[in-house]
Amino acid sequence: MGEPEAAAVRVTPYQLVLVDDQEVILDGIRAMLRRHSDRVVVAGTAQTGAEALLLLARVQADVVLLDMRLRGDSGLDLCAEFVRRYPDLAVVFFTVYEDEHYLFQALRVGARGFVLKQATGTELAGHIERVMRGEIVIDPALAGRVALSAARLQSGEFWPGAHLGLTQRESEVLELVVRGLSNRAIATRLVVGEETVKTHLSALYRKLDARDRSQAVATALREGLFR
Repeated sequence: MGEPEAAAVRVTPYQLVLVDDQEVILDGIRAMLRRHSDRVVVAGTAQTGAEALLLLARVQADVVLLDMRLRGDSGLDLCAEFVRRYPDLAVVFFTVYEDEHYLFQALRVGARGFVLKQATGTELAGHIERVMRGEIVIDPALAGRVALSAARLQSGEFWPGAHLGLTQRESEVLELVVRGLSNRAIATRLVVGEETVKTHLSALYRKLDARDRSQAVATALREGLFR
């Protein structure tokens, strides 16, 4: 007598919302995922944060695939807002930024995945399924750098200025100030708003006992924080 046949299991495809300000990217993702429609279905697309919020209010989405930077919007700020409004929604960044600092920022605001735009359709569908199973998905290309950063922290190699009480983000802002970047340029580089940059500047001025940018720069140079 043969083995009994396994009961058929119906798999409902996950409903995906795409948020990217480039239509060619949206079209490309749709095309990549079309052959995986039994696993993931594109429920809608948006090119701005406002469009994305309106869309999420209308559709029953499981996952948002979000670019790190949109025209006029920060993907990080949007991710935080999506998670605040829809706690069960999984947000996955799909980006060209191959930098572990962006990854750490994404995880801090509630993202459950960080995937580079070089991923194939098969890989992307697999990443989405893993996220929906409860995993935090990090693109394999970044895994080695993340492990190295963790090892440095474990061994006590913290970021410049940690001994002065600076957070990692305040240290990043200070380094860009030392390099002569304006608040707007710093905001663009770190993918945050200018008000956020001003908040970090106020905090690091207080911690460095500096009245302004020039004093903060002088302290950074005196302490040899950045080489």
